[in-house]
Amino acid sequence: MKFLFQAKNSGGEIISGKVDATNNDAAVAMLQEKGYILLKIEKIEEVSAVMKDLQHIWEGVSLRELSVFYRQLATLIEAKVSIIGSLQAVGDQTENVFFRTVIIEMISDIEDGVPFSEAMSKHKNVFETLAVSMVKAGELSGNLQRSILFLAENTEKNYDLNSKIKGALFYPIFVLSAAVIIGFIVFTVVLPKLTGIFKDMNVEIPWYTAVLMKMGDFMSVYWWLVGLIIIAVVSGIVYYVKTEDGKREWDIIKMKIPVIGKLFQYVYISRFSENLSVLLDGGIPIVRALVIVGEVVNSTAYEAVILRAADEVKKGGTISSVFARSEYFPPIVAQMVKIGEEAGKISEVLRHMSVFYNQETDRITRNLSTMLEPILISFLGLGVGILVFAILMPIYSIAGQMQ
Repeated sequence: MKFLFQAKNSGGEIISGKVDATNNDAAVAMLQEKGYILLKIEKIEEVSAVMKDLQHIWEGVSLRELSVFYRQLATLIEAKVSIIGSLQAVGDQTENVFFRTVIIEMISDIEDGVPFSEAMSKHKNVFETLAVSMVKAGELSGNLQRSILFLAENTEKNYDLNSKIKGALFYPIFVLSAAVIIGFIVFTVVLPKLTGIFKDMNVEIPWYTAVLMKMGDFMSVYWWLVGLIIIAVVSGIVYYVKTEDGKREWDIIKMKIPVIGKLFQYVYISRFSENLSVLLDGGIPIVRALVIVGEVVNSTAYEAVILRAADEVKKGGTISSVFARSEYFPPIVAQMVKIGEEAGKISEVLRHMSVFYNQETDRITRNLSTMLEPILISFLGLGVGILVFAILMPIYSIAGQMQ
């Protein structure tokens, strides 16, 4: 068994480390034999790969948790606490079981002599390439605290950005989902009972009412089949979007959706400029920084353009020349990047660009509900109007004949 410990040595210095022993008592005895005054000891729980995958699926690590992790770690390192002691302190306060397991494994690796950045790189499902590169740059420059602080601020901004997107899209998705569920219930339960009146009276009805009656009869009997088909179609679309080809097509499609497409464009440009600025400020070479940003921008369309820019820079070209030929970057972006390249202030220009597109994202997200509301009302009104016209008009006609 492996145990993590915190103790005072003969000089009164607080140290942390790892010890192998058969049980807790044996570990304590080994440390006392070395003259250590034990402050804390904790068994490293061995977690199987399967259990770890299940923990990741169930809990994962949110951007908010990562932001808090980086912020606390930077504070502790600035207070001259060792990296192991800092990780232990942060891990003790982490409620996420999966994340705590990851932190314990990183502590174990660091105790074995592995650099912090390399220990992070073993957990790609938690730490992005950008984070690993920033920490590695901090280790090489001797300013790890500054690099981690950069990461904390960058992660907070990405978290805020994602929250804005989710908040903006929640209303239309909720309305459309509610419309589908209500429509399913209407066609399965309500419609067959209403159209039963026409069957009992054996009267002539319009063709559009007959179509609705047949749909209602089918749904009342085979509702389970329709439900399975809907679930299968949605699952198939979600599965396809997660594939490489599906993600590429979806990234292109969502950029062409009115209003929402512009929102995604601004989000990707903001994410690109913010992350590239952070990497350049952290001392990452421009080509390597572009490759990393391409991986974390979360759009295959933008990733392709950014990687082309990296290849162009390798050949002695400029980023702005590639952006100027791309439909995904507005001309003003290419022009601003060009000014930054010529003035040697690309990082500063990117920061200003990030602020601008963040503000544009805020503006769109604030107005999105207002812009989509008339469209959603028209869509729902059309559906309700068709149902009312197809059902009530024949009823009025029958009532008139009876009079």
